[in-house]
Amino acid sequence: MAVLKGKGSMTGVNLIAKVYKNGVTKDGKSQYADVQLDARDPRGPEQTNLHLKSDRIQGKDGKASYNNGAPYSTGQMEEIIKAAGPNTEPILNRDGNEVGTVYGFKGNVMPATRGTGLVVNTKSVEASEFKVDDKTLDNQFTSMRAARTARAATKETQTPTPEAKQEQAAEVDEPAVG
Repeated sequence: MAVLKGKGSMTGVNLIAKVYKNGVTKDGKSQYADVQLDARDPRGPEQTNLHLKSDRIQGKDGKASYNNGAPYSTGQMEEIIKAAGPNTEPILNRDGNEVGTVYGFKGNVMPATRGTGLVVNTKSVEASEFKVDDKTLDNQFTSMRAARTARAATKETQTPTPEAKQEQAAEVDEPAVG
């Protein structure tokens, strides 16, 4: 899940929303959206997970998957769509059929009152600083992968090797001469 800490970190955030056509609730009053911090936002590059919500789910087959969708009312989705304006891109399946839409917009986020993660305050949405295109989702994955790689490299350099630990222990165990 995206981590936004510090004064002003949750205001004026460039976001994208992945909205699938089949994500409407049975009663038609809500739509599930996978809202993510746009990787191009200044708060994005160090994030290993750009999703505002990301709940780990244990599948029946024992494999873990993640639920990144949060419900937004029809009125809230209308606000997001209006703020995005023409800044959209279709989501296509393998056969090239449109199964959803990516919306680019900007807004304030806040902790979810129900469940986990962050949600968009749809009263604050406006046009994004960044254009959504057919490479946007790929860029999101690339950014998260690069942040994970960088974090892993940092941990490796901070974790002493077994040889270094032995050398440190040897330095401590030597008796004082004098």
